[in-house]
Order: sequence, then structure tokens, then C-alpha cells
Amino acid sequence: MNKQIDVVAIVGPTASGKTALSIKLAKKYNGEVINGDSMQVYKELNIGTAKITPEEMEGVVHHLIDIKEPTDSFSVAEYQTLVRAKIADIQARGKLPIIVGGTGLYVQSVLYDFRFTEDEVDEARRQAYYEELERVGPEAMHARLAQLDPKTAAELHPNNTRRVLRAIEMIEASGVQKSSEAHQQGDTPLYNHLIIGMDWPRDLLYKRINVRVDMMIENGLEQEVRGLYDRGIRDVQSIKAIGYKELYAYFDGLLTRDEAIEAIKQNSRRYAKRQLTYLRNKLNVKWIGQDFSEIEKYFIPEEV
Repeated sequence: MNKQIDVVAIVGPTASGKTALSIKLAKKYNGEVINGDSMQVYKELNIGTAKITPEEMEGVVHHLIDIKEPTDSFSVAEYQTLVRAKIADIQARGKLPIIVGGTGLYVQSVLYDFRFTEDEVDEARRQAYYEELERVGPEAMHARLAQLDPKTAAELHPNNTRRVLRAIEMIEASGVQKSSEAHQQGDTPLYNHLIIGMDWPRDLLYKRINVRVDMMIENGLEQEVRGLYDRGIRDVQSIKAIGYKELYAYFDGLLTRDEAIEAIKQNSRRYAKRQLTYLRNKLNVKWIGQDFSEIEKYFIPEEV
């Protein structure tokens, strides 16, 4: 007989119904939900990230939502540390941790023995790189990366200065090229976990995505993004999220409003495709349709 499941993850593409399932499972199996979406950690990014509302939580405790300001950075290494601590806390209180989200790498980094070579940060060194960037410009910094790590440089545009500087910092601090060892994936799971995947026919999923975007616009997404834009929040990780970057382009006059909305739909569909590809290639997912009763067979009752 299998061991009792001690961590559940619910994964799947955007608009696939993960939130609704998480509430059902949490209520049935005495669970608490841990956010597994890289953008729902940000305060003020509510509509565009499809963040669960207090009413939708139905009393279920949720963790790692609204823990960062829109101007903060957030990494998968930080997420890994935070979630493993949350899992231990939830389990210590006799409850079931349920990770819910579509960011496959985040979920994978928690459940397996990922080791990040970027964990150690030297703030003085990092500041020095940014000061050098101001002096010499992005092209010169990209050329420097090309000498140190040609493969990573080929994958990055010179204007993607944050990642260019991070790659330079990594190799000069540790001697490890980002392209060869940005992280190490162990094969050993750290928990007796179950990963449930929400599966939809592609045409229906795309229709759900289009409808969701229309609903986001009706519910005030444009106003939400305008609030960030008018405060001068730019060139930070949070506003690169789908739904935010397209409306920023509209506010900058680069797109019409209709073009921005269509771009949100198109980019959401493309993202869903990438999510599915990652989940199917990287994780051992138990895919289900819309019959939630399929999940029952994976839960083994405790022996008495």
C-alpha cells in the first residue's frame, strides 16, 4: 500500500479551474492552500493574476498571496525556501498542504531536491554591476556576458539588463555558467506528493481564456493597471506579467486599446501552451478531466 499523501499540488494552464478544485480538496481533506503562482505574490496585482478573493476562499486558509510590493523582485529560490517552511508548519498542525498554481518550475523546485547556485547574493557586488551599467550601457554589459557565457548571452537581449547582470554576477561570483548550471535538479522527491493536473481540450481551454480576459476587462483590469502606471512603476518584474505589459503598451501609445486586449488573449493562450508543455515534460502529473471524483483513487485512507 502507498504511503499517505503528505503534499498535494494542483497544476494546469491558466483558466483551467485550479482554484475551484483547491477549495473542494481543502474542505474535504482538512487542507490549507499555498500559492504556486509567481505573480500572485504581488500586492495590487489582483484582477490580472486572477487572484482568489476572500469570498472565493470560503474560509480556507491561504498562504503566500500579497507578500510582495509591486516594485519588489521575487525568485524561484526564495519561493522554494518560503514554501518548504509553510509545508512544515501546515503539517505540524495536522493539516494537508495544497500547492496551487501554474508556474511549473516553482512547484517542481519545492517538491524535488533542487539546488540553486544563485542563492547567495552579494548586494555590494550587485550594486557595482548596476553602477557599471549606468556608465557603459547595456550593449557593453551584454558583450561582457558574451565573453563569459556565450550561450546565455545568445539567449538574452541586451536590453534585458536584469538577467544579463544576474548572469554576469553568477559566473563571476561562483565560476558557474548560468547556461550550464542555473539550477541542479535532483531526482529524489522530498515529499510523498501527488500532483493533479487540470486537463481540457485545447479549443475549450482557449475559449475559457478568451472569456476570462473579457471578464477581467469588465471587472476593472484597465483601471488596476492604470493605477500602477500612473505611480511610475516601470521596469520591474511584476508589470511584465501578462495583462499588465500589454496595457502598459496601450498607455504608452504603442497599441490601441483593442489591440492590447487582443494581445492579452493571444499571450495568455501562448502561455497556457507553454505551461502544458513544461508540466507534461518535467513533472509526474496525474491528469484529470472535469470529473473531480477521479481524484479519490489517489488518496489512501489512514490505516487504523
